[in-house]
Amino acid sequence: MIERIDCAVIGAGVVGLAIARALALAGREVIVLESESAIGTGTSSRNSEVIHAGIYYATGSLKARLCVAGRPMLYGFCASRSVEHRRIGKLIVATAAEEVPTLVKYEAQARSNGVTDLKWLAPDEVRVLEPEVLCVAALLSPSTGIVDTHGLMLAFRADLEANGGVIALNSPVIGGRLSASEIELQVGGAEPMAVYAATVVNCAGLNAQSVSQRLLGVPGAAIPARYLAKGHYFSLAGASPFRHLVYPVANSAGLGTHVTLDLGGNARFGPDVQWIEQIDYDFDEARRPEFARAIRRYYPRLDDSRLRAAYTGIRPKISAAGQGSGDFCVAGPAEHGGCRYAALYGIESPGLTASLALAEHVAAMLQ
Repeated sequence: MIERIDCAVIGAGVVGLAIARALALAGREVIVLESESAIGTGTSSRNSEVIHAGIYYATGSLKARLCVAGRPMLYGFCASRSVEHRRIGKLIVATAAEEVPTLVKYEAQARSNGVTDLKWLAPDEVRVLEPEVLCVAALLSPSTGIVDTHGLMLAFRADLEANGGVIALNSPVIGGRLSASEIELQVGGAEPMAVYAATVVNCAGLNAQSVSQRLLGVPGAAIPARYLAKGHYFSLAGASPFRHLVYPVANSAGLGTHVTLDLGGNARFGPDVQWIEQIDYDFDEARRPEFARAIRRYYPRLDDSRLRAAYTGIRPKISAAGQGSGDFCVAGPAEHGGCRYAALYGIESPGLTASLALAEHVAAMLQ
């Protein structure tokens, strides 16, 4: 079977759907090829569901620019489409005096990125907001929030389909070839087919590198190395003592073992960081004591017996352990010999927050 189409997007996670939606809204004919049997089964469904302010990222980086631009876009979209979300705010806490200079650096970095609403809080002010949180100082980020990621993806899908786009589930891309005139994609599954598209966007998340490696004509130098950072999440049984997100000072691989809340008010802790070689979502209960120690730095009254194994997620990174968080990598026609192929690598946090801005960025790149 052979199909010819204007645009093919590989991957139906939150970013792939946002990009497919943007292309469809621009009048393009779009098909989304998803290898799994449902949308958003990978990174999009295994994260903290946080709408980030844009505090930590290097000034001028794609993460900083697209997070800060994407945040108000995401809040506006959710409000207009009745996607459940809440702007509950976040406390970034220093639990010892030697961590306070890091908070000073965070505030300066945030201002450099265009985030100007952070507020310093003394310990007694923190106790008013979060009586169970112990710290020596904190920054309050009122722009941080939470969102129903699945509801967001359904809203993106609805817009895509209302504008003529389609999603093909169980349709893995197993090969293909780039050329100046069109891009061939060999699609597997129960009904294999060849798709010929004028434009292709690779949003395959954890598998973005392997998809590009299967396509003849993609230069090896344009495909960054892939590193996988697995994170465990524990939930807190019973009523949550928290009303805000609570983040400790970040570590080199992520934002530390923090508190997030779901839209029902339930608390969960995570993620930790475990570098792995292959995609593996198994939960390691042996990490519980390490979690408890990290949590007690800011929540000393934690009762270990209330911790429940929740889920794991995996961050697709393009920087190895000890090399920092890195940036998004969006390779377009310039990196692919002028072919209308774009590939997104290392789309970890704040990819959810930046999804609408990422979509605009990619759509403009492919005009």
